[in-house]
Amino acid sequence: MRFLHTSDWHLGRSFHRVNLLAAQRRFIDHLVATVRERHVDAVLVAGDVYDRAVPPLAAVELFDDALHCLADLGVPTVMISGNHDSARRLGVGAGLIERAGIHLRTDPAGCATPVVLADDHGDVAFYGLPYLEPALVREALGADGTGHTAVLRAAMDRVRADLATRPPGTRSVVLAHAFVTGGAPSDSERDITVGGVASVPAEVFDGVDYAALGHLHGCQAITERVRYSGSPLAYSFSEARHRKSMWLVDLGPGGAVTAERVDCPVPRPLARIRGRIEDLLADPGLARHEDAWVEATLTDPARPHEPMPRLTRRFPHLLSLVFDPERAPEDPLASYAQRLRGRTDRQIAEDFVAHVRGGRGPDEAERAVLGVALDAVRAAETESAATGSAATGSAATGSAATGSAVAESPAAGSAAMGPAGATPSSRKVAR
Repeated sequence: MRFLHTSDWHLGRSFHRVNLLAAQRRFIDHLVATVRERHVDAVLVAGDVYDRAVPPLAAVELFDDALHCLADLGVPTVMISGNHDSARRLGVGAGLIERAGIHLRTDPAGCATPVVLADDHGDVAFYGLPYLEPALVREALGADGTGHTAVLRAAMDRVRADLATRPPGTRSVVLAHAFVTGGAPSDSERDITVGGVASVPAEVFDGVDYAALGHLHGCQAITERVRYSGSPLAYSFSEARHRKSMWLVDLGPGGAVTAERVDCPVPRPLARIRGRIEDLLADPGLARHEDAWVEATLTDPARPHEPMPRLTRRFPHLLSLVFDPERAPEDPLASYAQRLRGRTDRQIAEDFVAHVRGGRGPDEAERAVLGVALDAVRAAETESAATGSAATGSAATGSAATGSAVAESPAAGSAAMGPAGATPSSRKVAR
């Protein structure tokens, strides 16, 4: 059985206000051509079909075109909803669409009902596990805990129980949308931390032949049988070094796995450059980036005059400008910015408590209260997205939200500036 594993299309998403719809259409055309030319038996899409719960009409039309192209090829397609999708909206008409060979799995209650396909070696059961928000599905799945690991284990227990009823030799594939321990994240994934823990162990997927994962935007293999395809396009400058691709997987008799990376079209390369403005304008070694989408970090001790127009004359596709002045290591402003980098929302909240109380951080009971509060807010946002709240969808990932940042104290001296002006920046928001 040969299948093409892809995920995280994020249809409708932009890149620092650059519309990516044409690039997303080229990817869909490339996917369809790959299916045709490489004689693919099934296509797997592991969540985040759309970038927001209520996608723009142009994104819906592109998705519709993709479904028609795949149906015309007669190649079965299995899709799950991700944490960016509205599961209910994506699942509308799933029963009817299934007649065309497009299998949408958006309801956690159906996680143990596989799509069964056959080849010369027997049956292959494809189980679709949509994104499982612990606060919303824990009781329905009978999970014994409140986190991602508990609900995924409960779902996988159901998968393994169903698989045990299948004829001997039945091979199995699971589609899931989760952060698995060992995976390398980027700035463009939305944070799914629950109770201070975002990831689940790869052992959760033991017992199946292949786990087709979505959520992380870098193509990577956690194990030989547990893989992320990554997003087909870069959605943040943290992905500048990514090789965007899909996995072409051959599942042989006995569950043997052979996987090949199939590269995706690149609309324009990404580049991150750093230094003082005069150096960036004069350095001949940066000529190779003049046609790239560029993020420039200026290290001048004082903010240069009109940096954006000056840099844009050399780098016409400059999209992000960050001001990070050089400071002495003992400078308290520098240390403040450094403390924020890489910190989670929970850690920052705990740091704030310590700051306002003269260095005394929260005790265990207070940490628990902070954790519950943060989890409740995120669960409410997820539930709103699941029901298709336009406000949540646009607020979470509006067209200008890609690569956005949380405002830092002006004293930290760091700012990200887009083509239209300056936006305070320090810690990137996981989207």
